[in-house]
Amino acid sequence: MAEHGERLIEKGTAVDVHRTGEVLVRADVVGTVLFGATAVLTAAVFTTPLQWVAAITALVLFAIGVFSFLWSYWNAVQRSRQDEISVLGLYFLAGGVAPRRVRNVMIGALVAQVALAVATAFLRLDGPDGKPGSSLALGFLVPMFGFGMNGLWAAYHGRFPSRQPAG
Repeated sequence: MAEHGERLIEKGTAVDVHRTGEVLVRADVVGTVLFGATAVLTAAVFTTPLQWVAAITALVLFAIGVFSFLWSYWNAVQRSRQDEISVLGLYFLAGGVAPRRVRNVMIGALVAQVALAVATAFLRLDGPDGKPGSSLALGFLVPMFGFGMNGLWAAYHGRFPSRQPAG
């Protein structure tokens, strides 16, 4: 894998590898902040329009997460022909797969997504009609977004050991 500042020739075009990986890190942070803002605001105010905004935000991030998770898995399977890909490395960036800063930011975003989902759902256990169940429970789907972003980053930019020949 290319080092910071190195360029990778891909389909005849030079690509700054660090910059392409940074897009995924930033997307993860932006998605987490967006989720946090809509969930916290909705938990605080809890109006029907805000519930819709929070629910749609959570569902969109979940859909992006599912797509990116499957995309990362597909690419990791292709890459596993040459590299020893681990699930912990792919989705938790463990084992030196990612630089410390990238790992800290992306795992931090995943932890924040889980914490925000738990906190906001438990702040509003009942719906506006007083019956059990809240639209904020959809926030529990959002960490799929974090797993998907981690997987994409690792599948394309992670450092995995080379596969050793059998025997």
